[in-house]
Amino acid sequence: MADFRERVRVGQSQLTVSRLGLGTAALGFMYEMVHTKDAVNTVATAYDRGVRFFDTSPLYGQGLAEVRLGSGLSQLSRDSFTVATKVGYVVPDTPPENPGDTTERDYSYDGVMRSFEASLKRLRLDPIDILHIHDSDDHYPEAMAGAYRALSELRSQGVIHAVGAGMNQSAMLTHFAQEGEFDCFLLAGRYTLLDQAALVDLMPLAAQKGISIFIGGPLNSGILADPYSATPMFNYEPAGPERIAKARKLAAVCKRYEVPLKAAALQFPLAHPAVASVLTGARSDQELAENMTMLGHPIPSELWQTFKAEGLLPEEAPTPQ
Repeated sequence: MADFRERVRVGQSQLTVSRLGLGTAALGFMYEMVHTKDAVNTVATAYDRGVRFFDTSPLYGQGLAEVRLGSGLSQLSRDSFTVATKVGYVVPDTPPENPGDTTERDYSYDGVMRSFEASLKRLRLDPIDILHIHDSDDHYPEAMAGAYRALSELRSQGVIHAVGAGMNQSAMLTHFAQEGEFDCFLLAGRYTLLDQAALVDLMPLAAQKGISIFIGGPLNSGILADPYSATPMFNYEPAGPERIAKARKLAAVCKRYEVPLKAAALQFPLAHPAVASVLTGARSDQELAENMTMLGHPIPSELWQTFKAEGLLPEEAPTPQ
């Protein structure tokens, strides 16, 4: 059982984040439309209930999520919460009325500085605490030569407080950790109850170097919320039969112990010493409340032992106490 209000240090910085963070992709029209009033209210409700970490990106709704997050936080004491946004995607300075998909990238020094300035204006929050290099999977040299140099400069000037990178793979984050001075990483989908790919490379290195990991996509696009849905999703697309079969085995063990699968999925990553926070998206107060309830749901230690005994979790994976 995790206390989602607990605040922990981010890397070697002076920042802290709550163990539960609010991801804002859903507030930028990811998958379905969310009205501005509902989006801003969700942000305010999260803060009222103890969430002190908010993650966003220009990618989400072509800047719309940043605007909405800023609207929800701008009247609050600035030193009472931590905000992370990202650089790398090119979007209009002002979000369009009907945001679409964004594919253009720019990891150059100048491009990142422009992106940062535009995010400051959309968020209306100064400073931005954490800047991540976003989805640089096919742009590693440019990201290190341009984006990392820009972010390091902003950090040394005290304009931002932490440098990070966010993506859906652990291999490149491991390279970043080996070659740069990073405070934190946002790892989406690769350290979850269903997929522990990062356990071998990134997680031990992050723990060794004091790099904080924020876990995105702890439900793997929904399959860990309901593996029996008509089309279980994994990694933003329909899940394959092996993933579905494993998710249903996890669900069966949870049912045996009268524990919701979602509770186990949200609590599992927080047991790793490198993990500072789990980010969950919420489109409404109801979804937010459910996530908080799941993080606080009691789970017997026998459940984790059974996962390992049945080959559903690696023996070396840390589990909640």
